[in-house]
Amino acid sequence: MPIVEFQDVSRVYTSGDHELRALDHVNMQLHEGRFIVILGPSGAGKSTLLNLLGGLDSPTEGKIVVDGKDISTLSNNELADYRAQTVGFIFQFYNLVPTLTVLENVKLVEEIAPNALSASQMLEEVGLSDHRKNFPSELSGGEQQRVSIARALAKNPKILLCDEPTGALDSETGVLVLKLLLRMAKQYGKTIVIVTHNQNIAKIADIVIRVKNGRIRSCEEQASPMSADEVDW
Repeated sequence: MPIVEFQDVSRVYTSGDHELRALDHVNMQLHEGRFIVILGPSGAGKSTLLNLLGGLDSPTEGKIVVDGKDISTLSNNELADYRAQTVGFIFQFYNLVPTLTVLENVKLVEEIAPNALSASQMLEEVGLSDHRKNFPSELSGGEQQRVSIARALAKNPKILLCDEPTGALDSETGVLVLKLLLRMAKQYGKTIVIVTHNQNIAKIADIVIRVKNGRIRSCEEQASPMSADEVDW
């Protein structure tokens, strides 16, 4: 059984007489423990897919079933619980609280996630135990992104949603972050969903979903994805 299923999902935005169909009757299934890349140009509908899956938006039509629950029918309070318990978010920009230490930033999720993991353990997983007392301004961009990954993992989500997670990083640091995400998928059995326009990231994915003009053009399972070290970044 898939952990995520989109059933004939559309998302239409209206402004006066103007109508924008960001997603157009999308059907897809995502399975647990997979490293999934959603690929497409700007305006293709990638971020809309991610926002719907993350419970940040609701479909105009269709159903979104996550772990057996139809999240498209949830109230705002129920969606808040869903975001706290089921999904973690990693964005291109790190969204860390500048006045809190690295450890305090990661521990924030304990206030909202009922089954949160140890913040110290997650910082160790991302190789930042020695920086737990530092503030975000004292870290490099790659280190800040690793803190955001630790924070997302500390929520203990079933699904980790990543919107251009390497977009603000140099290629070498970006590869380190991708290796970390790959390891998290395998070691912790998380479903990792990355939205990107970077064709190279698709080479290391278990599944590549290509989106254009609000529709899924293809969904391919790669029997032997490349390792991050094999890709010419």
